[in-house]
Amino acid sequence: MWGNYGEKYKSFGGWYISGEISRQTKGAIDAFHALGKQCKTVSGGLPTFISPWIDGKKAIMGTGNAVNADAVSVQQHEKEWNEIFDGIHDVVDACAFQDGHIDYDELDAFFEVNKKLADRYGMQCWTNAESFDRDMPINFLPIKFDKLRMKLEAAKRAGYDKAITFEFSHFMSPQSAYLQAGHLYNRYREYFGI
Repeated sequence: MWGNYGEKYKSFGGWYISGEISRQTKGAIDAFHALGKQCKTVSGGLPTFISPWIDGKKAIMGTGNAVNADAVSVQQHEKEWNEIFDGIHDVVDACAFQDGHIDYDELDAFFEVNKKLADRYGMQCWTNAESFDRDMPINFLPIKFDKLRMKLEAAKRAGYDKAITFEFSHFMSPQSAYLQAGHLYNRYREYFGI
């Protein structure tokens, strides 16, 4: 990857370590550390980032349950991610937690913990604002703008450095097959005065 793209293109500005975790999974710290170190070594220190998910009430994919009965508490999330960040902060520069697995009334609490931990370990804290709706019986439709706005405003209140989204091309692009995606994009542009 580095030989084909990194050395040839100035636009290659860093690495996304694509493994997704939510909890202190056995071997996760070692795996993320090894990947982050390899990326930094081969590229002369370019930044790396990860995008984990929070094991909240909505983390039910494949279980058939309406609510995750084993949802992580804010305190347990803080304990586990303190350990993870402690083990990877020297080779991972930014963390963009996915925001869709927790309820809207939990955003501030989890976001504040994420930012506090990132600051403790000298990492950037971003949000990965999911632009699809996990609250609908149909998986998945573009999210209503009011819900996306709530998530972005919670990230702003917590002092997050940046926001990214998953997944623009399906759920927010005017070229999406979903008519609602183009409307979501228009509301986003209106909100930011673009």
